[in-house]
Amino acid sequence: MQYCDYFLFLTHLLINNLNKSKITLGRTEIITFPDLGIENITAKIDTGAYSTAIHAHKFWTETKDNVEELYFQLLDPSKEEFVNRIYKTANFYKKKVRSSNGRMEERFILKTKIRLGGKLTTTHLSLTNREKMRYPVLIGRKVLAKGYLVDVSIKNTRETK
Repeated sequence: MQYCDYFLFLTHLLINNLNKSKITLGRTEIITFPDLGIENITAKIDTGAYSTAIHAHKFWTETKDNVEELYFQLLDPSKEEFVNRIYKTANFYKKKVRSSNGRMEERFILKTKIRLGGKLTTTHLSLTNREKMRYPVLIGRKVLAKGYLVDVSIKNTRETK
């Protein structure tokens, strides 16, 4: 009976360790936002940032039938990855965020899915002007804490899908 208990204990440990295995990412990764129709875009992986952000060059709200709706256009029109589409959602909120320059700014945040490292997960995506940044998308710790490790010596660890 002791052997059986020991075997079950080891099996339990093995399963828990397999479940805790993390996906290794590089300092940049090719990602997809399936709900937004954005595929295979390069993102900067930033363990110093808390949240995930995407470049939006236009965003505004309108109220229709007492419902506030957010309209936005993502990515830079002068870049190859630009999708000429105006998105609309009522599923958003505003939040004060400290930007990379240390200033507080109010941003629109929406909940969406992201495929990162071959894994589909949910993120709260902030819309901001990143036109002067090298990468239009920044992935922060809030997403990375969902089972990822970052190896800054590599880039783009996953194949595009």
